[in-house]
This record gives sequence, structure tokens and C-alpha cells, in this order.
Amino acid sequence: MTFIKTSLRGLAAGALVAGFGTAALAQDVTLKMHQFLPAQATVPKMILDVWADKVEADSDGRIKVDRYPSMQLGGSPPQLIDQAIDGIADVVWTLPGYTPGRFSSTEVFELPFMMTDAEATSRAYWEYAEKHMMDTEFAELKMLGLWVHGPGVIHSSDPVAEPADLNGVKLRAPTRMTNQLFTQLGATTVGMPVPAVPEALSKGVIDGTVIPWEVTSSLKVGELVGNHTEFGGESLYTATFVFAMNKAKYDSLPDDLKKVIDDNSGADLSAFAGKTMQDADAPARQVAADLGNNIITLTPEQVQVWRDASAGIEEGWIEEMTAKGMDGAGLVEDAKSLIETHTK
Repeated sequence: MTFIKTSLRGLAAGALVAGFGTAALAQDVTLKMHQFLPAQATVPKMILDVWADKVEADSDGRIKVDRYPSMQLGGSPPQLIDQAIDGIADVVWTLPGYTPGRFSSTEVFELPFMMTDAEATSRAYWEYAEKHMMDTEFAELKMLGLWVHGPGVIHSSDPVAEPADLNGVKLRAPTRMTNQLFTQLGATTVGMPVPAVPEALSKGVIDGTVIPWEVTSSLKVGELVGNHTEFGGESLYTATFVFAMNKAKYDSLPDDLKKVIDDNSGADLSAFAGKTMQDADAPARQVAADLGNNIITLTPEQVQVWRDASAGIEEGWIEEMTAKGMDGAGLVEDAKSLIETHTK
């Protein structure tokens, strides 16, 4: 049973039960789901809510998921991981990159031009984590899904067509690896969680940001900058996400409710989430086009210049991981192999 194929089926079954007026079983568990984006953004609306609705339906109402967008339970996005570990929240969605160096193995998917498409790379990310991370870096959490977004895009006040155009540009980047990348390319990188981007752009704290298209519409980025740089069919970068549950909360569930969680977790959920994020790029891109913004799509020859300029980031990461006692080269080889396996 896959997450995608059974989502509507499970919801329809729940509606059928309600239609017959059958009394639901007593609610056994309430899960507090916490994340940093507004409820109407792509990920909460099209991924997290779909997951929560499916879990509620599959459990016949015995699991209820309370949804807390925009950090409504308090704290800041970098604290979400610890909120899940400590039980402040039962389920969280966040970026490992918000806590640099803590989940180093995930960074392999954020290396320049590593990703092909988000669906294939997200499935590869889950399988890679099963092999390398579940019993190590992720051991304190019950992982539900792991995915990446679609190709990263540069959104800037001034046009950016070549790396030299980044010289002196104050650019928000989401993760340690993207900060390294854009620093090497000449930008002055500024780290901040994505909800802080609109205010930072409007006040001139930053001149641009790198995020996928899909989140630009909810943040109104197209109204704040007039230029957007795409890399054709390539992906200069992506960022990794984790969707995780408090381990003690999961362990406290009866076996049948654990099965509900398990049936709605894993590689299929990860691939669904990655695909959903990338599919949401096109309508958000259209918003910028309708505003009359300048969308720069680089040619293969132009992209090669960026490839050459970003050379050394991967080698540096391998050396850094090796210095930590990890098989850096092996991790890169595994990631590339898994992505290739799942790329159609």
C-alpha cells in the first residue's frame, strides 16, 4: 500500500463511515504537529494536512492531529528538532540545515548539481537515511518522511546571469552547504529561516534569496524582487527536509496505531512530498511572470560556468566528512547511485 494511492481511498472510507452515522471509536491519541510556514503554504496544505487527514481516517478517528503552523507553539524554526525530541511537539517538519553540523550526512543531497528531480531524489534520500542515518544521526527521532524541494532559484533585486553578478550581493541561503556554495561564488551570504525572508528583502537586509519557486507565492517574493534566475533542466542546489515524530510518543501507541503511522511513512511519503513541492513550482513561477518580472533561464553553456565555479564544494565536503571519521566519498557515491536508480 502506497501513501499516494491510498490517500483518497482512506479519506473516502472515512467519509462513508460518517455518512452512515456509525459511531467512531473513542479518540485515543492527539498529536501536536508543529512547523514554520503559514497554513496556506504548499507544504502544510498539500503535504502535511494530507498526511494528517489520512492518519486520522486510517485510524477511524482514534488519532487526531492538531496542526500548529507558523511556530504557534512557540520557539523558532531551528528549535523544531529539539521540540520533537523533548516532546514539546509530537510531530515536526523542518530543515536539518537549520541546525548546521548536527545532521551532516543529509548535506550530501545539497551539494551543487546533485539533484535530478525532487521525487527521485527524495526517494533516494529516504533509502540513504535507512542505510546511514536512522540508527545514528536520526536515532532520537521516529522519521516519517525525508524529502527535498524542486530546483533552487536565485531571486534578486538585480539580474544574476553569471557567478560574477553575485559579487557583493547580500544573499539569503538556507543551509550550511548553500552558504558555502554562494560564498565561494562571491555573494555575502546571510543565514535566516525562510519566514524571515520577506521582511529582510523589504528592509534591504538582503538583496536576494535562494528558494524554490513553490514557496515564493506565499512569501510574495515576486512583489519584492524583480529578477529570478533558473538553471534550465539543472539544479544548482536543493535543501533537505525532515518530517519526524517524538520517539516516546510513537512507542506509546498500541500496535494497530503504530501500523497506521508506519503505513503512512517512508519512501512513498517522501517521494510524494518531493513531487508535490516540485509540481507547485510552475504555478508560483507563473505568478512572477504575470507580475512582469524578469525570469532568466540559463543556457547549458551558461550553466557550465556555474558548474565550474562551484567545483571544489563536493571535494571539500568529502574531506570534511572523512575528517569526522565518516566515509565521505562513499556517502557521495551512495547518494549519486540511489538518485540515478530512481531517476526516470
